[in-house]
Amino acid sequence: MSVSPPMGMAGLAALEERLAHDLLTLNWRARPWLPARSHGGQAVIDVLVIGAGQAGLAAGMALAQQGVAAVLLDRAPADYEGPWATTARMETLRSPKELTGPALGVPSLTFRAWFEAQWGREAWDALDKIPRLQWMDYLRWYRRVTGADVRNGHAATAVRPRAGGLVEVDVQAPAGHATWLARRVVLATGRDGLGGPQIPPFMQGVERGLWAHSSDVLDYATLAGRRVGVIGMGSSAMDSAGTALECGAASVDLIARRAAMPTVNKSKGSGVPGLTQGHYDLPDAWKWRIRHYINAQQVPPPHGSTLRVSRHANAFFHFGCAVHAVAQAGRELRVATARGTFAFDFLILATGFAIDWAQKPEFAPFARHVRTWGERYRPPQGEEDRELFDSPDLGPVFEFQEKAPGACPGLDRIHCFCYPAALSHGTISGDIPAISDGARRLASGIAGLLYREDVEHHYAALQSYAEPELLGDEWTPADTSQRILPSP
Repeated sequence: MSVSPPMGMAGLAALEERLAHDLLTLNWRARPWLPARSHGGQAVIDVLVIGAGQAGLAAGMALAQQGVAAVLLDRAPADYEGPWATTARMETLRSPKELTGPALGVPSLTFRAWFEAQWGREAWDALDKIPRLQWMDYLRWYRRVTGADVRNGHAATAVRPRAGGLVEVDVQAPAGHATWLARRVVLATGRDGLGGPQIPPFMQGVERGLWAHSSDVLDYATLAGRRVGVIGMGSSAMDSAGTALECGAASVDLIARRAAMPTVNKSKGSGVPGLTQGHYDLPDAWKWRIRHYINAQQVPPPHGSTLRVSRHANAFFHFGCAVHAVAQAGRELRVATARGTFAFDFLILATGFAIDWAQKPEFAPFARHVRTWGERYRPPQGEEDRELFDSPDLGPVFEFQEKAPGACPGLDRIHCFCYPAALSHGTISGDIPAISDGARRLASGIAGLLYREDVEHHYAALQSYAEPELLGDEWTPADTSQRILPSP
């Protein structure tokens, strides 16, 4: 918001007081019940979450409701977790403002409650969509009021499952390098959770200083006065193009392979509670069919994002321009397409992300053992899909499964709570609409697994439990002989 909140800190303080009472009455942060563990004199963390963005925070809060403490690692500095204040460039979120996001069913933890506490109901009614940086402010508040145990500046450099109920995680932190031990590890690593930017082969050999992926950290002010090409016509393409134009680019040409812009967001049309709760139990053919259809139809960029670009006279939309090659001529890039060759000073690739384990070297100790959907299911002809083929075949608690049973003991102790889980579980592990549903499924599942592993301990605790419910003086034994009939 560009204006100071009329209620500001006083309104927020009142909301936080209400939230504290809500969590108290809901018995949030349930009583700890897991036995403390150590190995070789080192404490073992119950659940280690890699990533403290939106998904990581929701997972940590859902685990707290189950009485399970989680430690969250994030390589970013405090308050810059996730893409919102770093590489994201949309003006507003794409989701409707009414969605409750990571609030986990707690009204006073929603964005709306946070917003209205500071700006009031009228401002909420006037709000169209949530400004991107304001969403980041909300997540910063969410982290604070939920008491998330986040360790910033901590990068996981290797994740090694092992037999014996442990996962080793090498961590590079400000204090140095160390190996942490955890019973369970959750990968809350975002849209590119098991890979990174998808770079088309036609970029091979092109000088890196002349192009960037839309997810790269880039000072768009350096594009002022330059001819910019954007490969792609989706949401990220519009965000990048709009930012470049606003930073003074001489021109921006958006180049798309498709013949026309899609206008209907099929993914939005699929978002019903039944699919959220029922996708995991669908037959394989239906899971693939639904996800492939959404991929093939393609998600259009939002209305506002598109207008952000088209209002500039020096923005140009080109369709039916499949890129054949990109060649460098001095400091100029020549982009050969199906409709001719373009000349640019800089190229932005809005080409999405790929599941590509090579881009996540920290997962190398187990990556080759992960079973994928390509090894589980063969789609009908015409429904081939690289993204789905490479997606991990996950168990009911988002756990990885072995390609060859017994080849990687402990692999199922790593839980994939990021975008690549979509084929197995639906879009409940990263996107705002159903992130709470996913976090609750993850947390309740992990709690159940931990209980089963420790069932002997819990049975022994049951046997030794001796807190008296009665003290023995609550009744007086009757003289039974005075109450029964005499013998005949």
